Amino acid sequence: MNRTDRADTDTQPESRAARKERTRQALLEGTLGLLADRTFASLSLREVARTADIVPTAFYRHFASLDDLGVVLVEESMRMLRQMLRDARRSNTHRNQGTKSAGDSLDILARQVRSHEEQFRFLSRERYGGVPELRRAIALEMRLFVSELTVDLSRMPGLETWTTDDLEMSADLIVSAMFSTVVDLLEANRPNGRTEEDVIERAKKQLRLVMLGMSSWKSPRSDSNDIIS
Repeated sequence: MNRTDRADTDTQPESRAARKERTRQALLEGTLGLLADRTFASLSLREVARTADIVPTAFYRHFASLDDLGVVLVEESMRMLRQMLRDARRSNTHRNQGTKSAGDSLDILARQVRSHEEQFRFLSRERYGGVPELRRAIALEMRLFVSELTVDLSRMPGLETWTTDDLEMSADLIVSAMFSTVVDLLEANRPNGRTEEDVIERAKKQLRLVMLGMSSWKSPRSDSNDIIS
């Protein structure tokens, strides 16, 4: 490509699809900004549209409703975290380092909370908030966490003969502890509050207790129809 061709490419107008995606992303980011100290139910269509410099009617070119936008925020806020925790978990599980995996996952969680505080405040606030669609979306994401962890646990030495119910129960305990840690991390380092290091250390102890309990748990031997593939 010569210099003239390159200049022509650089000055080409933005495509309609690219412009639409940019506006959509602006709506998502603008909404997160509005939610810094508010609930999702308190937002109006007009103020959300204003964050992307569009008229309210143009909002519907990007989302079916405000609730639809909120569900997308839930999904995007959880997707990256789930992938990072999955990678850390499976990397250490393959090396038979279950305890180290839990510690690594908590360290990753702390970094993610620091880097994406707006998203995590949104999730922690709306988990029991006033918008049913968002509560359901968060509950679904939590179930996905539990399902993935259940599969990983089933592949760990000593757990391969556990029943699915017992594996899911253990995974649910771990995921619940992780989400509780998110809430504590969001409030860490405040006056008269716990430090982030204290929160992480407490969470690691909680997970060790869960794992100690698992090591002593006598799960009924699963039959061939109950083993997770």
